[in-house]
Amino acid sequence: MRLRGRKFKQGLEAQTDLVVLEPQKLKGRWHEFFGNDRPIMIEIGMGKGRFITQMSARNPDINYIGMDMFDELLQRGSEKARAIWREKGEERVPNLALVRGNAEFLEDMFEPGELTRIYLNFSDPWPKSKHGKRRLTHPLFLMRYKRLLSDIGEIHFKTDSLSLFEFSLNSFADTGLQLRNVSLHLHRDELREDLVMTEYETKFVGLGQPIYRLEAVIGARARAEHRERLDAEHADQERRAEEALARRKAGLAVAGDADEELEAEEDRAD
Repeated sequence: MRLRGRKFKQGLEAQTDLVVLEPQKLKGRWHEFFGNDRPIMIEIGMGKGRFITQMSARNPDINYIGMDMFDELLQRGSEKARAIWREKGEERVPNLALVRGNAEFLEDMFEPGELTRIYLNFSDPWPKSKHGKRRLTHPLFLMRYKRLLSDIGEIHFKTDSLSLFEFSLNSFADTGLQLRNVSLHLHRDELREDLVMTEYETKFVGLGQPIYRLEAVIGARARAEHRERLDAEHADQERRAEEALARRKAGLAVAGDADEELEAEEDRAD
């Protein structure tokens, strides 16, 4: 097992264009690594890397970071990323970093406001109550994310665990975060092809299991824009309701006039 681990480490150390084994050295300098000032989005616990590598290929104008603690998973992610971008005619992966790290030490890796979005996909549910603080949606973690996210920052969370989702809803409420697009069965009607699925998600959907998902709006600007959208939607709904009511009243009035004319005709006939 040690030889296997050493083999992965040596292979990763040679991939300085894609793999970051000491992310704390880039704290506050991630835009230098990517060579641009585009938004930075991170998946904490990327697993085998399907989600984050496909996101990078789908959105070349966004910088992505996939983080995990295990060298083998970083290697798998690297292979996936290079294969995807090779199909696009690129030998180099331009907008992705694969990072070896632990969520507990995020603030050693990033400056406040350096991240735009955090993805939490199928995190370990830690079902025993005594392990609650290890859950990545515990209020202690949420406050950490809040400090690191920019003024347009968001958290996107997916899980197959109902107990973790219920726990998370309470955590988001306890930390005063605004939620949107909450789903208790993400793919109930049809597959959401607009959303990239992880390896776990593909498996669970195939088994007919519900996927729980939500988005948390964190940054001040993001919250303000979200509030503006809601206000505009509510105003539009109210306007449409008033117009419908006006049409109903007009229809009743026309019907009433017709009834009066009919009665008058009947009186004349008599």
